[in-house]
Amino acid sequence: METERLILRRWRAEDREPFAAMNADPEVMEHFPAPLTREESDLLVDRIEQHFDERGYSLWALEVIGTGEFVGFTGLSYQTFDAPFLPAVEIGWRLARPAWGHGYATEAARRVVAFAFEEAGLDDLISMTAASNLRSQAVMRRLGMTRDPAEDFDHPKVPPDSPVLRHVLYRLKAGSP
Repeated sequence: METERLILRRWRAEDREPFAAMNADPEVMEHFPAPLTREESDLLVDRIEQHFDERGYSLWALEVIGTGEFVGFTGLSYQTFDAPFLPAVEIGWRLARPAWGHGYATEAARRVVAFAFEEAGLDDLISMTAASNLRSQAVMRRLGMTRDPAEDFDHPKVPPDSPVLRHVLYRLKAGSP
């Protein structure tokens, strides 16, 4: 898939090194429990690719048109951990720091929303992030997603003493303005 400035594609072997560097960056991973090791990052790519094979969608690698630079991912992930709003399909993104502030997350996420509703036939999407992650929440709002504070939750996969335990939940229904 493409946008004006980005290619959303399956993962390649050469994406693993910059992805691992991105996942090891404390600033990129500020709203997660901890940065990832190289092994954890590679396992994540393996799971992403497995989800493509199982579901026909997953988290697409983002490549800048013209430069071929890998800048992160945007895509869909089927979530099933223990929470009252699950199972559901989540739209998410993670970009390397040099790619921040260019509108790439919103641009790619808009293409993924179109895919989800027009091609994958999904009826709704969720997105969640640590309550402290205001940048991602701004992307969610730009996509037209809405939040009910009553649905905010403590993420069961985050250690209870973590500053990113509290999460916010946003929703988007097909056909929403």
